Amino acid sequence: MKKIAAGAINALKDALSTIYWYKSDLRSFLLAVISDNNLLSRINWDEYKINICGNLINYMQLHEETYQNDLLKLITEISKIDNFSHLEKLDGGKEKAQNARNAVKALKDISKTFLSQQKKQDEVEQTRRINYEKQMQDQALRDKIDTIKKEYFTLLSTDDHQKRGFQLEKILKLLFEVFDLDPKASFRITGEQIDGAFTFDKTDYLFEAKWQKLPTSIEDLDAFSGKLSRKLENTLGLFLSINGFSEDAIKAHTMGRKLMILMDGSDLMAILECRIDLIELLYRKKRFASQTGNIYLRIHEIMQNIDEV
Repeated sequence: MKKIAAGAINALKDALSTIYWYKSDLRSFLLAVISDNNLLSRINWDEYKINICGNLINYMQLHEETYQNDLLKLITEISKIDNFSHLEKLDGGKEKAQNARNAVKALKDISKTFLSQQKKQDEVEQTRRINYEKQMQDQALRDKIDTIKKEYFTLLSTDDHQKRGFQLEKILKLLFEVFDLDPKASFRITGEQIDGAFTFDKTDYLFEAKWQKLPTSIEDLDAFSGKLSRKLENTLGLFLSINGFSEDAIKAHTMGRKLMILMDGSDLMAILECRIDLIELLYRKKRFASQTGNIYLRIHEIMQNIDEV
């Protein structure tokens, strides 16, 4: 995740504290822009306005992994403001409006490069989606995915857990091949069993899959994290658990350095049903983890965002 520059953060504080004179207007604006209302509950509205804005932005910057999206939205929405008539009506209104206008311009100028990069990233993501929809018109590709889906459905009815796990690895290797992810079969290094590996977005990934009755535990993620930490620094991991993950496992591995992203059976079904392609799924999960620190983005959240585009 590329952090927002300190200069842009300072310009944001200045602009936020000047665009509205009354705290009630400021509060309405923040409620409309910031997605996490719990964040606003931290604000002491008895403070001076400049302190309210400074404390809020400082907290969001300190926890940028969680709040970068909201910081970017604040920068974007404030940069769009070009009407300051609400300030001009006040005593000394011309000066207040000019100060706000200057602060917004400074924020817009200093954030221009960062926002431009963000826009390019969004455009890349949209291009991926368009290309996938074109690919899915290729009957040969649809037939390959349909064959893999039928094999997976056959596994759903088997009680042989050992065979099911082995066949799942084979199915996933086939799926990685369909999407040109250069998969490697399972291998063993100095006593460590790795279910597989692949390359995505110029990064090497180790892959592990679990298919058990209970959600995958923190001990399983700890073990996988240990394997990743003993590889090259830029090696990441993809952990697929058909029946999901325990809450403590997700929470523990969302803190600290993010070594892996998580995938569950619902993600796999969405791919096999051609509702999303594997490349876009990985891209969105990786981007979300980089921006928010959350390594477990659910498929319904991904599809909701796609539908809104």
